Amino acid sequence: MPDPLEACLVPEGGTIREAMAALDRGAGRIALAVDGDGRLVGVATDGDIRRALLRGHTLDDPIAAILTRQYISIDAGANRNDALEFLRARRIAAIPVIDADRRPVGLHLLHDFVDRIERTNWAIVMAGGRGVRLRPITETVPKPMLRVAGRPILERIVLHLVGFGIKRIFLSVNYLSEQIEEHFGDGHRFGCRFDYLREDAPLGTAGALGLLPERPSDAFLLMNGDLVTSADLGGLLDRHIASGACATIGVRRYLHTVPFGCIERDGDRVVRLDEKPTLSREVNSGIYALDPSVLELVTPGRAIATPDLIGALLDRGDLVEAFEIEDDWIDVGQREQLAAAREGEHP
Repeated sequence: MPDPLEACLVPEGGTIREAMAALDRGAGRIALAVDGDGRLVGVATDGDIRRALLRGHTLDDPIAAILTRQYISIDAGANRNDALEFLRARRIAAIPVIDADRRPVGLHLLHDFVDRIERTNWAIVMAGGRGVRLRPITETVPKPMLRVAGRPILERIVLHLVGFGIKRIFLSVNYLSEQIEEHFGDGHRFGCRFDYLREDAPLGTAGALGLLPERPSDAFLLMNGDLVTSADLGGLLDRHIASGACATIGVRRYLHTVPFGCIERDGDRVVRLDEKPTLSREVNSGIYALDPSVLELVTPGRAIATPDLIGALLDRGDLVEAFEIEDDWIDVGQREQLAAAREGEHP
C-alpha cells in the first residue's frame, strides 16, 4: 500500500491529469503540489479539479492554474487534537502537516480520527422519475441509473448515505423500476437495507412518503435520486435535530452571470451601469431533513411535490430552516448537467 503522503504529491509543473491521478492514489482526495525543493506550494481537491474542468480547462493544462495557494496546513509539532479541530471546523477531509521549511511531512485524514457513526435515521430517495429532459438516453435506462464515471448515480447516492452511517434506505420507484431493483436487491452488497416504495402512478417528489410501511421514530432524509454530490448529510441531520425545525432544506449558492451590461435608472435618468454582473441566489438542492410529523400532510396515494409540502409547513407556522451545502453538488436534470457531472467526477 503506498504511503498516504507520497501518494498525494505532484510536481508544481505537473498537469491536472497528474493531480487527478494523485487523488485516485491517495485516501485524502487531495493533491499536494511541491516545488523542486520539495516545498508545498499549493493544494488541489477533487472539487477544485471539477470546477476547473467546468470552466473549460483540459486534463493536460498545468495544475499551477488551479492550485489553492492559501491552503490550510498544520505544523509538525501540533498535536492530533489540533488537527482534528481544523478538520472539523473547516469541514475538510485532509490537512497536510508541514515542517519549518514548508515541506510536507505528513497528512492528517478525518477518517483516521472519527469512527463511522451508525445512525437510526432513515433516508428516502426519489428514483421513480421518467427523465423526460434527458431523452432519448432515458428511454431504456431510468435517470438514476445513468452512469457517472462508471457508476450509476443512484449507487453513488447510496454509498454516500451509507458513508454517513445510514443503514435503512427506501427507494421510491416507478419508471423502469425493475432495473433499479435488480441492481440493488435487498442492499446487503452496499452495507444497508433497501425497501422499495412502488408507485403505481407518479406521486410527485414527496408523494411516496405516503407509502412508508410505518412512521419513522427519528428525523429522516428525503432526497432526489439524480444528484451527484458530496454534501455533508451528517451535518444536515445534526443541524436539523439541534434546531428543532420541522424541516431543514439543503440549499446551494447559485451564481449566474448576465451576458449583458445591466442598467439601473430613475425614470429616464441612468444611475448605474453594471457590466455583465454576477447574480447570487440560494437554490433548493433537493435534499431535506424532515421531522416525522410532516407525514401528517401526506395523503397515501395522492401526488404532492416537495415544495408544496414545505409550503404547507410554512402555512401552518412550522419552523423551516436552511442548511448551506458547500460541497460538490450537481442536479443531473438536463444533458448539459449530465455532461458536466461525467467530466468533473471520477471514481
